[in-house]
Amino acid sequence: MFKRSRKKIILAIMGSLILLFAITLSVILLASYREIRQENMEMLKRHVELYYLEDEAGGPGDFPPEAPPDKPDAPALEPPEKPPLDQKPDYQLSTFYSVAFGENDTVLAVDNGEKEVYSEEELTGIAREILAGNSASGRSGALTFIVDHRPDYTLVAFMDNTVSESSLSTLLHNVLIIGSGAILVMFFLSLYLSKRIIRPLEENDQKQKQFISDASHELKTPVAVISTNAEMLSREIGDNEWLANIQYENERMGGLVRQLLDLSRAENAEVQMEQVDFSRIAAGEELAFEMLAFDHGKTVQADLEQGIQLTGNPTQLTQIVSILLDNAIRHATGNEISMTLKRQGHTAVLSVINDGGPIPPEKLEHLFDRFYRVDEARTDDGHHYGLGLSIAKAITEKHGGSIDVSCRDGKVQFTVSIPMKK
Repeated sequence: MFKRSRKKIILAIMGSLILLFAITLSVILLASYREIRQENMEMLKRHVELYYLEDEAGGPGDFPPEAPPDKPDAPALEPPEKPPLDQKPDYQLSTFYSVAFGENDTVLAVDNGEKEVYSEEELTGIAREILAGNSASGRSGALTFIVDHRPDYTLVAFMDNTVSESSLSTLLHNVLIIGSGAILVMFFLSLYLSKRIIRPLEENDQKQKQFISDASHELKTPVAVISTNAEMLSREIGDNEWLANIQYENERMGGLVRQLLDLSRAENAEVQMEQVDFSRIAAGEELAFEMLAFDHGKTVQADLEQGIQLTGNPTQLTQIVSILLDNAIRHATGNEISMTLKRQGHTAVLSVINDGGPIPPEKLEHLFDRFYRVDEARTDDGHHYGLGLSIAKAITEKHGGSIDVSCRDGKVQFTVSIPMKK
């Protein structure tokens, strides 16, 4: 049990760390990409503002230093004051391209940058596709673009994002490698520490189980001897109040010993597994408990799907059904108990439902603990000692399944799920 708990704890911790790492990395990357693209778009907008055709100013990207030639008397045009953006190194080192189209889709000018990563034909083709899409701005591959419609021509300006985004990709690659390595180190470190921490608890739990098993076996003989001697004595002296009390308490002791042995076998002993008809077992137990339910003024309504086959131990599977039915009959506040057995995918699901008072969540999670009672004031419950649900849980887990309990709307439901292995 401790080994399973340790594995679950480690997996839960590592899953949480991995999820936290993935979420944090995703947020950082999204924020970084957004900031980089926003800055790139701002620089591209400024580049568009500074762009002039040759017949306007003497060359792409230059401010007009003199008055236009068709208006010689006009004062010389002063270039606008450059904002701080123009002084940034990243703006000055960024690569910009542009394609200007005149009437009838004629190409007036193409600027493919100093490094000529893209040919003029490639830029022109990309620009025509953008114009055909009627987009004012956006991305095309590694290029951010803006379309600016001017009185005499249409400008399609580009900014190359390869360098800026490749740095971010490198950062992502390094973070993934380092982060994954750190998680693996933490995983193995957690595994090692958990073994060191839980080993004493495992040993103590194993010693407790061994003690219960040994004590139960040792108690079987004196209980049997007391029962035999009390029976012989009752034949000699007849009815006797003190002798009857001895017999009653001895029967209680015998019942406790049997349940302890059942719990020990369910938790530790290797039992023979075979192909069994779980539907038939459930139907047989439902029929056997009808009389007990009748004595308590209750009825059992069963809805059992036929032909559900399991690989398991028939004796232990019978115990599961009997424990749940007995528990429902003893604790039900209503007159009707419902038992269902259904096939869900490759899993057999057994449910037992009864009316019952509300069970606080802090008590609900302890129902499967050994010797646990919801009503602590009840010390004598018909030779029941709070071990039945512990036995049912141990048997279910030995068959690779799980058992759960829920309490809502005045209903208490126990659900056993066992995989239908073949």
